[in-house]
Amino acid sequence: MVQQPNENVIYRYVSQLTRDTLVLILAGGRGSRLYELTDYRAKPAVHFGGKYRIIDFPLSNCVNSGLRRIGILTQYKSHSLIRHLVRGWSHFKQELNEYVEILPASQQNSEDWYQGTADAVYQNLDIIRATRPKYIMILSGDHIYKMDYRPMLLEHVEKGADMTVSCLEVPVEEAAGAFGVMSVDDQSRVLDFTEKPQKPAEIPGKPGLTLASMGNYIFNTEFLFDLLETDGQNRDSDHDFGKNIIPSIIDSQKVIAYPFRDPDTGGLAYWRDVGSLDAFWEANMEMISPAPELNLYDQNWPVWTYQRQLPPAKFVFDDDDRRGAAVDSAVSGGCIISGSKLRKSLLFSDVRIHSFSSIEETVILPECEIGRNCKIKRAIIDRGCKVPPGTEIGFDPEQDKANGFRITDKGVALITRKMLGQPGGYD
Repeated sequence: MVQQPNENVIYRYVSQLTRDTLVLILAGGRGSRLYELTDYRAKPAVHFGGKYRIIDFPLSNCVNSGLRRIGILTQYKSHSLIRHLVRGWSHFKQELNEYVEILPASQQNSEDWYQGTADAVYQNLDIIRATRPKYIMILSGDHIYKMDYRPMLLEHVEKGADMTVSCLEVPVEEAAGAFGVMSVDDQSRVLDFTEKPQKPAEIPGKPGLTLASMGNYIFNTEFLFDLLETDGQNRDSDHDFGKNIIPSIIDSQKVIAYPFRDPDTGGLAYWRDVGSLDAFWEANMEMISPAPELNLYDQNWPVWTYQRQLPPAKFVFDDDDRRGAAVDSAVSGGCIISGSKLRKSLLFSDVRIHSFSSIEETVILPECEIGRNCKIKRAIIDRGCKVPPGTEIGFDPEQDKANGFRITDKGVALITRKMLGQPGGYD
């Protein structure tokens, strides 16, 4: 009878794997489908969930998974992102071999800025080599989810994979033109990979679903170095993991797919790509449902962030026509709701809503001020906006457009400082 290793042995083994792993988070993307919401910030720096930035989710996943050697590759309008990282993620101890380092595009090995996801890593090879990891985990920095990366790392090592790709089942129409999709055999070996096809292949036996890449990868270090050196010399390459690297190796190397599932139910896990304004609004609205799929109150898997020390939210006045109240909403610190009604809305920190206003199904980013007698419905209000008294938003799309607001396909209005004729340029 073969003796099974006890839990302590397994824990030490996995703990050693995490210490041998360097994480690189790709955080340089613009997020062009978020339009004016990314005029002054990269997509990973976009606010989410009442007090967080999108980058906080993969970073928190790393910390909660015991992965504490992290490099963040930045490029597009990175000031807001870098400032957030310095303020909220600079407390690691180098003496304990843990750190969060910012790796901006700085033309280390090229006269160009980062040309693609693979090139972003390639241009930092000298820095990566100095850390001497056995494994390199590459994560997308712009998705909302909670994931323990340790089982994925363990499976990568135990299966002897050269590369592991995390994936999940998504509807075909959602994946079309948006995600890399793959087909696998019964051993989870990747047989085919296509980047953002217009007609994704369905999963056999699961009509309407396709297997999509999450943009998270694990590589054996030396194998990755060889790949990037070769790709870096190829002038015909886009230097992208999805377009070039993965398709070029699936026939000759062992590339494994790791399905991301809910650890409690084994079913589909929560994962959101908030890459469009409608997706951003919908994902934030999910956070205020009575039992959201993503539990931000889970003390066993906290989501870490930086936030200024602020007083508690306050609701004032209790007259029949002037009552500060919020129903099915989330309100962050520093907010004052003065004699107004809030319904199914999400307020970030330091928001002021003056009397006799009505706010419904709206996401209001930090430091906004809503004047008296405003009526707002189904909107996203960017940071620092001062909405004039008497403004109505979300009731007449044509009038909203005439006022210079952006209206999405699903009728959600985006309002920024520039649209209101107010100075911007900071975040």
